[in-house]
Amino acid sequence: MASSPTMLVVMCSSLAMAVILSSSSPAMAQLDVGFYSKTCPKVEEIVREEMIRILAVAPTLAGPLLRLHFHDCFVRGCDGSVLIDSTASNTAEKDAPPNQTLRGFGSVQRIKARLDAACPGTVSCADVLALMARDAVALSGGPRWAVPLGRRDGRVSAANDTTTQLPPPTANITQLARMFAAKGLDMKDLVVLSGGHTLGTAHCSAFTDRLYNFTGANNAGDVDPALDRSYLARLRSRCASLAGDNTTLAEMDPGSFLTFDAGYYRLVARRRGLFHSDSSLLDDAFTAGYVRRQATGMYAAEFFRDFAESMVKMGGVGVLTGGEGEIRKKCYVIN
Repeated sequence: MASSPTMLVVMCSSLAMAVILSSSSPAMAQLDVGFYSKTCPKVEEIVREEMIRILAVAPTLAGPLLRLHFHDCFVRGCDGSVLIDSTASNTAEKDAPPNQTLRGFGSVQRIKARLDAACPGTVSCADVLALMARDAVALSGGPRWAVPLGRRDGRVSAANDTTTQLPPPTANITQLARMFAAKGLDMKDLVVLSGGHTLGTAHCSAFTDRLYNFTGANNAGDVDPALDRSYLARLRSRCASLAGDNTTLAEMDPGSFLTFDAGYYRLVARRRGLFHSDSSLLDDAFTAGYVRRQATGMYAAEFFRDFAESMVKMGGVGVLTGGEGEIRKKCYVIN
């Protein structure tokens, strides 16, 4: 019997993770799949049970929950800082412009509360995010991988940090490569993790600069030339102006935005990537080669395996371990 992409990932995940852990930072090496085996042995079972319930009611949350983990890890590392509320004296990450459309915070706290009922003060919010992101992918038809655990929660969350650390949808390939490299992630991680755009939707405000007044010429023909014209027309019919629209949504992988698959790469290869950052993958020989290989539809198992490996690698960026940070009682407020 032929193995499915998910089966192949499960079989290879332990070996791949061992390689990743051995070649990463000392903090990353302190993470362990069995970290809660004695203190909260049912942590993964509880998270999965709640994720099944959450996605059964709101399947569109899979993409946003994956995005939450990404946005957390790229700013100050995977420390749960994206979850912290602003205060009178501090504007937190979640209220920075790039994060104002994030969703799923209530679901994170729901799972944290369930875990605290079973294992009080044991599981960090940062680990909850990592597990939820994995299950969001797996429950949407994507790979399931072993998640190294043991992250601690950060005590700092500043909106200004997103400006220099979080890759924007307008970034070109040079900017993306630099921002990923700053987190210890390479060009393969860049093109593979971009494949997460197969899940979810985006607000018009994230890409209308490609549809209107692209260079500032202020005429109807001033559009991003990297965007397929028929796709551009379809997007214009949905997003009617350049004005910031944080309510209207467009599917990032039209037709299968609730399913994790390799369809994203077929879109990018046809110049139908929604963001400029998607289109920019065609501007580098390595990333373009990966896009075109996946666009054939013949290497889904390879993509699933690559995605699992890159998610483990990203999940170790800037982690706090041991006596660093804290285990938050509420994910949205520092103890």
